[in-house]
Amino acid sequence: MSSILLTMLFLLNSSCGTASGDISVVSNGHSDYSIVTPASPSKAESKAASVLQDYIQKISGVRLPVVKENDYSGNTAIFVGNTEHTSGPEKVYGDGFYTGTADKAVYVRGGSGKGVLYGAYHLLDTYMHCRKTSGEAAFVPSLKTITLPPNMKDLQEPRFVYRESYYPMSADPEYLDWHGLQRFEDLWGLWGHSFFKIIPPQQYFAGHPEYFSLVNGSRQPMQLCLSNEQVYNLTVAYFKKAIATHPDAVYWSISPEDGPGYCTCAECKKADEEEASHAGALIRFVNRIAAAFPEQQFTTLAYGYSAKAPARTKPAHNVFIFLSSIDAYRQTPLQTIASAADFRKNLSSWGNISDNLFIWDYTIQFTNYLCPFPDYANLQANMQYFKNNHVKGVFSQGSGETYGDMAEYNSYVQAALLWNQDADIQAVSADFMQSYYKAAAPYVQQYIQALTEAVHQTHAVLDIYGSPIYSAKDYLSPAKIDQYSSLLDKAEAAVEKDPVALKRVNWARLPLEYVVLQQSRTYGTEKYGYLTPSGNGYVVNPRWPQRVQQFVTNSTAAGVTELSEGGLSPDAYQQEWNKLLAQKWVGGLAFKAPVTLANPYTPEYSPMKEKTLTDGLFGTTDFSYNWLFTYGKDMIATIDLGSNKAVKEVSMNFLQDARHYIFLPVNIKVEVSSDGSTYQIFGSKQVPVPGEDFTASISHYVFNNSVSARYIRVTASCAAQLPAWRTVGSKQPSLCCDEIVVQ
Repeated sequence: MSSILLTMLFLLNSSCGTASGDISVVSNGHSDYSIVTPASPSKAESKAASVLQDYIQKISGVRLPVVKENDYSGNTAIFVGNTEHTSGPEKVYGDGFYTGTADKAVYVRGGSGKGVLYGAYHLLDTYMHCRKTSGEAAFVPSLKTITLPPNMKDLQEPRFVYRESYYPMSADPEYLDWHGLQRFEDLWGLWGHSFFKIIPPQQYFAGHPEYFSLVNGSRQPMQLCLSNEQVYNLTVAYFKKAIATHPDAVYWSISPEDGPGYCTCAECKKADEEEASHAGALIRFVNRIAAAFPEQQFTTLAYGYSAKAPARTKPAHNVFIFLSSIDAYRQTPLQTIASAADFRKNLSSWGNISDNLFIWDYTIQFTNYLCPFPDYANLQANMQYFKNNHVKGVFSQGSGETYGDMAEYNSYVQAALLWNQDADIQAVSADFMQSYYKAAAPYVQQYIQALTEAVHQTHAVLDIYGSPIYSAKDYLSPAKIDQYSSLLDKAEAAVEKDPVALKRVNWARLPLEYVVLQQSRTYGTEKYGYLTPSGNGYVVNPRWPQRVQQFVTNSTAAGVTELSEGGLSPDAYQQEWNKLLAQKWVGGLAFKAPVTLANPYTPEYSPMKEKTLTDGLFGTTDFSYNWLFTYGKDMIATIDLGSNKAVKEVSMNFLQDARHYIFLPVNIKVEVSSDGSTYQIFGSKQVPVPGEDFTASISHYVFNNSVSARYIRVTASCAAQLPAWRTVGSKQPSLCCDEIVVQ
């Protein structure tokens, strides 16, 4: 619903009077116009009239009276809603709108829902030059004369019935209405992963394990058993109560929990086999519930194990399929990128059996909300692809309630594309930049463009679960960061006397500063690291404490509440840095010593490769920083000290993070050798198998002896399989080791 900033028209309206034939709603601070509503206006019609009255007064100082049609005669009016005095198409479909003029009359009409309110804001934005670019107060021009073009006929009917861009701006109701957006909180009586909201395991599992999924031969509270009749009865009872409590809800979710664990009991397994999909038992169950409530609309997630469409059963007429694109990379559009092949196949398959498709899409890096994630150029292609595949709605998941990379820009552009997939996106982007960043607009636009071009030039991968460390080899290299920073330096200089615009540019810089800080942890003692040489060791760069503190202050001011999905707050990030900055330098005999590995590391989580083990840096509870990540195999690392040295102690850390399937080794063995061929035991330790615990923690292991050796070999034995409480199909456990210190 965003429109192009009509600069020349604005200048004409504000300084040169009216063009011939224009309709003057306000002329030189005076008006004969009224705002006319139906005799019995709807809530949306009353709100639309009030919005127009309020903003026209803010623009011109003139307050137009709002009157009901049965108390008005004439046509010098803005007719709002379903008035008898009308013009334009006979019907406006969906929650679209029509804004038009005929003779002296102005018309703002809507279809269903908030259509008329969307039309009121469109009139203010497109024809009266107001702007709502973020969750801040709208920009309102000061004009003594407000004109509208004659014979205006502006009909807009959105393709998507559900449109959500999930960024902090969505917390502002006016922002949503201004841009024709919606919130799941306002539409769904029950949202998202809902199984355990319907049947909570805390309440039922102990007494009725049969209500829950059979996984690896035992009942586990991972999902529901959808063939259990009592599960059906409890679900019906839940919805009877919930629907009575929230009668205005448009949709109700019946969806698996976020994770694995589909039921493999005989009946559920039979359904899945007959349907050739693990969505088989799910769709049959959802259809049964939908049949019990034919007047309601239900949604279910095609996500993870339920992504593939069933072969035989079609979703009921009142069931919507919410298909996720979570497995796709984002550097090119979903229609062509190889990693989205399964998504495209699933979209086609679901489309063959249902006309009710929603898409759950992703436009942020969930592991690092502030990391630059330049998928901006792909947004329109993706929306058009959804439209062409008859999708009816899109949930575009960004950073949610916390501030993330280019949140204002992303939300604004996505809003325009959710409303009209064929919008002139270059004009929309330019309009946002000029309205929001003002004189800095050209440089921020160049910054966006430079990021986008760098992704393609360096053949980078945009992964929603990536990291600025892994991307340091391509579009987030230090050299590229310097290039981006210089553009934002120019942006800051352009608005140095405009505190509002300067603040906004500073927020746009936050992602770059975050990348520099995160990469400095991994570069450590090298160039771009946070440590600097001092004597025989290293100390903290004296600029770093202030740099971290400034980042935390600016992040908090911008509205950052967590730096990743379920991650640290800015204050907790400061505390984490405080610990790093307070650490005494250890070094040791193995510092920067070469390492040879018997089994490969996982490159996307071990960007510094094998030297991670001897770089003098220690990992935190975030597995993507300063850990050597080994998947499904033993970690066998041999360190060459260069010559025989007296060795008295060998220590190392291992990470336990069950959420990411990272577990402690079952055994640690340290061996030493003088020639690299014959090894003797230096020390070993059996590690107890941990109980169920999803808290990320670090375990420190120390081995003492007294030998002369050149080679240190550490063997960490990986568990043969995941523990029963974390078993997922064929997935294997991983090991994370960091900093083998030799003294």
